[in-house]
Amino acid sequence: MNARMWFDVFTVIVASTFIAVAWPTLHLTHAVPVAVQPFIAALAAFPILLVRINPALGWAISAGSALIIALAIPHQPHNDIPIQVVHILCLFALLFAVAVRAAVPIIAVAWVATSLLLGTTMADGGGDLASSVWGWPIALAAVVLLGLLVRWLVQSRQQLVRQEEQNEVERARRAILEEKARIARDLHDVVAHHMSLVVVQAQTAPYRVEGVTPAARAEFESIGATAREALNEIRGMLGVLRSDGQLPEHAPQPKATDVLSLFEAARRAGVLIEWTIDGPLETVPEATGLALYRIVQESLSNASRHAPGAPVTVDIVCGVDLYLVVGNGFGAPGARHADTGGHGITGMRARALAAGGEMSATPRPDGGFEVRARLPLTPAPILDPSFAGMVDG
Repeated sequence: MNARMWFDVFTVIVASTFIAVAWPTLHLTHAVPVAVQPFIAALAAFPILLVRINPALGWAISAGSALIIALAIPHQPHNDIPIQVVHILCLFALLFAVAVRAAVPIIAVAWVATSLLLGTTMADGGGDLASSVWGWPIALAAVVLLGLLVRWLVQSRQQLVRQEEQNEVERARRAILEEKARIARDLHDVVAHHMSLVVVQAQTAPYRVEGVTPAARAEFESIGATAREALNEIRGMLGVLRSDGQLPEHAPQPKATDVLSLFEAARRAGVLIEWTIDGPLETVPEATGLALYRIVQESLSNASRHAPGAPVTVDIVCGVDLYLVVGNGFGAPGARHADTGGHGITGMRARALAAGGEMSATPRPDGGFEVRARLPLTPAPILDPSFAGMVDG
């Protein structure tokens, strides 16, 4: 059994003990007919059964019945206490439970009402009214303070347990992040090493290989330049994860105007690319320009990888917002579309959303692929109706 079940068993035992004491002794303290004695004893003992379920209700029943018994039922001439001792103990226990579990206003009402009840009724039993008025409130206040102390201790323990659970979750999350950072550092080291080898081989190939033609030399230079650019970007993104305590270099992020270098690099790599730019790219905000650069970069990479030999067109319009369309035709036989379940399209969409825009990537009827994006140029982007068909069509 759990703690609540054990407490309920204990409460039943206490209530049974109270009724076993109150019923046989009721005729000694009050002038009550025999047939009524079980009901009066039950009112004195059984409210304690509500101590866990609803202590405020149990206290109300116990206090109300105590007032009725004290005022309506005469006690024996030799008895100076108008309320049974069992009834008083039940009231104390329920007031303690109210202090532990009820709201503060209910605790205050219960303490005041119980003090008035006992302070006025007990004065009839030969006691001094003044001492009863002050003595009972003080005793009951001690009970309430003890209940509040237990309440605060329990709440502190619960808060400590919750804090420990949160700390455990945080430790697990930190362990996951540290593992991801370690993997990212390993990825950086491995990729950077191999990309460096590619750069070195591309730069030294014309000197190591005999009979290199000017066209081949230009191709080696293009490979070296592309590899160096990729290496710099990898270092810029993942260098911060190194654990050697040194700060990474803060290279400037690409701007909107840097897409021209992407077009030139793609053309040097043999991609059949054509582009049109309508509007000044120089005025594009940094966040929007970075998103534009990354989306164009990923789109060109997908086109060259999944549709080799296919012509690529790029259209950029700077109006109320910035609109981008990157399309490629059908590639060589066996080429796959860009929608292969990788993270490229997801990353482009995340870039667009981070800049406050939107992006879509869909196959074209001719077997090619098309990427459409709208990126805001103002804090509250408004879609240009004249160009809506370009993005949504």
